Amino acid sequence: MTQASQSCFQYGAQIHANGIRQHYLRYGGSDGTRAQRSAVILIPGITSPAVTWGFVAEHLGQQFDTYVLDVRGRGLSSSGPGLDYGLNAQAADVVEFAQALGLQNYALVGHSMGGRIAIRAASSQPAGLSKLVIVDPPVSGPERRAYPAALPWYVDSIRQANEGMDAQDMLKFCPSWTLEQRQLRAQWLHTCYESAIVQSFEDFGADDIHANLPSIKLPMLLITAERGDVVRDSDVAEWQQLAPQTLHTRVANAGHMIPWDNEAGFYAAFGDFLGAPVR
Repeated sequence: MTQASQSCFQYGAQIHANGIRQHYLRYGGSDGTRAQRSAVILIPGITSPAVTWGFVAEHLGQQFDTYVLDVRGRGLSSSGPGLDYGLNAQAADVVEFAQALGLQNYALVGHSMGGRIAIRAASSQPAGLSKLVIVDPPVSGPERRAYPAALPWYVDSIRQANEGMDAQDMLKFCPSWTLEQRQLRAQWLHTCYESAIVQSFEDFGADDIHANLPSIKLPMLLITAERGDVVRDSDVAEWQQLAPQTLHTRVANAGHMIPWDNEAGFYAAFGDFLGAPVR
């Protein structure tokens, strides 16, 4: 992972929004030129606590006031039995998070499950939301092909993390990752509540995010991976038919976890869509 020239990490904090505790990390701040640009809310994927996206937020934060969320059931946000872990609740979390922080102009950047959350959130047309960046989202849904990952990959690794695991143990789950990447995942994976992950995974096949696309008129950038078979060319064509304003960039030499595989290519894929290049 490349590092920004100087850390722009501000702080970690928690806020009560949509009836739960939402934990987030803030990078960049709203001073200088950032004040003239949209803030960015980064929504990670199904088993990615906010801290695991810190290296990306360091780069986003150089140009934008950036907030990385712990989705409910992950990281330091509310978790455990009794919570609704469905897509609608997750989307409402994001909308009310932005409202609670008083963000009047913001973009959503969502990876994988986070991309689906961003689409569902945008479909409610919340005040202040100005742009969407959707990164390699599962395009599964009712009567669609299944998401290409397998649920036991998630469940088995979480259960082992709950017992205690290190980077060497993580190697069998993430064989292409660097030592640093595996260390961080091994440290934080135990914070992913198994029932939340199972419901999110099952909802990949139950929720139809394509039905939301025609109602979204905001500028949208779809970033997809060359490898992994999550989003095919035919899926991109359908997406752009449903939301014609969508721009698309496919990142070469990258699987589903795009910035882990080709970090420079991931940043380049943004261009100046957010108002300034990510670098």
